[in-house]
Amino acid sequence: MGGRRTTRRQQGRGSRTVERAAVWAFVPVAVMAPFTLLALAVFWLPLQLVSDVPFWWFVVAFLSLGLLLFVRPFQAAVLTPLLGARHPDPSETHSITRAWRAIAQANNLPADRYVLRVLPSDELNAFACGGHLMVVTSFAAARLSEEQLRGVLAHELSHHLGLHTVAITIGHWMSVPVVLLARIGFFFENVSHAAAQSFGRQSPVIEVVGVLTAAVFQGAGWVFSLALRAVDALGNYVGHSSEFEADKRAVAMGFGPDLASALRAVLAGGFGPRPIGWRGRLSATHPAARTRVARIEALVRNPAR
Repeated sequence: MGGRRTTRRQQGRGSRTVERAAVWAFVPVAVMAPFTLLALAVFWLPLQLVSDVPFWWFVVAFLSLGLLLFVRPFQAAVLTPLLGARHPDPSETHSITRAWRAIAQANNLPADRYVLRVLPSDELNAFACGGHLMVVTSFAAARLSEEQLRGVLAHELSHHLGLHTVAITIGHWMSVPVVLLARIGFFFENVSHAAAQSFGRQSPVIEVVGVLTAAVFQGAGWVFSLALRAVDALGNYVGHSSEFEADKRAVAMGFGPDLASALRAVLAGGFGPRPIGWRGRLSATHPAARTRVARIEALVRNPAR
């Protein structure tokens, strides 16, 4: 089974621990927080016209709803379709189920503790989110062998066990009002431009008001849009350490060679190239696959590293 070996860490397999990457993952969340509060304040102001709900109650209600993202039934019933994922079809069930059972057994976990889903996509990818959800793309399910799927699922389980997904999930939820406000800003920018062009011919005042209004909405849209891009770049940079930690845990589980094989398939398929330049490094959600393979192989040769 890809060189599985027993280590002193085996006794603790399947238990969640707060890894260093899980702590660093809260840095982008902290950066996003002021923009989330500002966006929530914008949505709260119209609410004040029909109710006297205090702002901080509004904030607490928003954050409380986000906790549902960590509830397994909610993930299965609501989050899965929102992500566009689905249950594995009959052709995928056999390999995914066999691969997952081997991982669950190696970690002393019930096979039904985590939710496994498939995302229709032509990319060779997988991800973990919430508290129990693991998703592989349909391309990965079709192209990877059972051994390679074991490596991929062991890596995604490691994200859950290292609590890497906690900050990421919170950050995604906190970005929702910011995304909405950015889109609303750009929408009203277009409306203001259209109004200025349509009615500005009749009155220079209307044209000036329309142009100024469009500029205000454009500025608001760009502020929140740039905040999202900056937080995404910071999240990518910080998230690279979580990928290395998840790889290391997968090796400790005994699935290092399987994961390395899956990453080689990523490289062979033209995915996961080494990013070029600082922009490429900031936009890359994962470290280069070749670098990860080298690290995994070193850990397999010397597990004590």
